[in-house]
Amino acid sequence: MLMIFMLLSFKNQPKKITYKCMIQMINYTGEGAYIAISLINPEGDYEETLYVQGDDDEWYFDITEWWKFQGKKRTNIDAITGATISGGERLISIIEIENDKIDTGYKIRFETAVEDQDYYKNDVEFELTSTSVKTKTEGIGFIRYVRMMPQQ
Repeated sequence: MLMIFMLLSFKNQPKKITYKCMIQMINYTGEGAYIAISLINPEGDYEETLYVQGDDDEWYFDITEWWKFQGKKRTNIDAITGATISGGERLISIIEIENDKIDTGYKIRFETAVEDQDYYKNDVEFELTSTSVKTKTEGIGFIRYVRMMPQQ
């Protein structure tokens, strides 16, 4: 009985791949941008918060759609947050994505919000494929582009 329990306890967990994620912002004036990086499942629903740029949680509600998910779950995101990023700046974040999410219909979404300016639900969004996780993707709002770089 103990042997069966031990075998089930060591069930293969999905392997997480670490990615460097470079975010290049457009030139704009004003406050720093809050950015939520989320894993979106094939049905189009939020599954996991991968990273948040902006560590002052009193402004998270400005990232409207993400907050509908995160505000309900209230999972601890302290370990995956960093300071806001301003116009023209570049930042590299480290995110982890389970390998079994690649090439299976999952997407990654970058939402941006800037105080007294705009909010972009899909500033950058793309399907997670073996190719897309190694390329540059243009933004439509405050993000000029995002470049993903798998780490070995």
